[in-house]
Amino acid sequence: MGGDTPRVPVTGVAVTALGVAVIRARETRRADRLYTDPLAEDFVDAAKPGFDTDRWTRLLALADQFYPGRTVGVRLVDDRVRAAAHAGIRQFVLLGAGLDTRAFRMDLPPDTTVYEIDLPELFAFKEPVLARARATPTCARRVIPADLRDDWPNPLLNNDFRTDVPTCWIDEGTLGPLTRDWNRRVVTTLTDLSAPGSRFGAARVTVDPDSAPYREMRQLVAADVTPAAVTADFDVENWLRDLGWDTTFHSWNDLTAPLGRDVAQPDPRIGTFAAIRR
Repeated sequence: MGGDTPRVPVTGVAVTALGVAVIRARETRRADRLYTDPLAEDFVDAAKPGFDTDRWTRLLALADQFYPGRTVGVRLVDDRVRAAAHAGIRQFVLLGAGLDTRAFRMDLPPDTTVYEIDLPELFAFKEPVLARARATPTCARRVIPADLRDDWPNPLLNNDFRTDVPTCWIDEGTLGPLTRDWNRRVVTTLTDLSAPGSRFGAARVTVDPDSAPYREMRQLVAADVTPAAVTADFDVENWLRDLGWDTTFHSWNDLTAPLGRDVAQPDPRIGTFAAIRR
């Protein structure tokens, strides 16, 4: 998979991963950075030639709009990963991994395995870029080219995933854009694969799908990628509780206040929840 020439994803949801790479590269250049991701710039440099000038400019402008909150969100997930590793978890699964580089940049223990699940076209771009950069993960890394709308558990299991040890499941916006039934199915499936002590976390958000940034994102990627807001019939947190997880909510403002960024939210319902499998 991959070959020598990265195939740049210029349409579809994979484009959103490029936008997040732009955000991570920008954060890494800051003197007061919240995290360091030296590989993000490699992805950005490799992607740019695949876009015409107008679309690339639009992608950069969209990344700028999402930058303040999204870059803080990356740091919060990093903190969650560190906490899980410190608690002894050695199996991590990234749902919709995108251009994530935590297996490379977070000094995870060598007996850790990181499973990255995403579309084949995403990895057709990602793997050649990593090879050119001579990037070496600090732990075991398994690439799972699979569509989360189809069969992803079997490819995961076929790559030595263990259901008898705790897993930390990472979601950074994958849940939400598609249907309620699909989201419910993903949550039920990962529950079936999770040993007691497994962890999962996701954002609790309120969004305006008709706001300018989300309209521009849909136009740019030619797909519906608006995250779903919490509603009575779309509530991952309650689903997890019903399936045997203990959940704890933390407000966005409480989580971000120590980071020194101006990203406070007026809505106290916005934040993240952490779940542990009983």
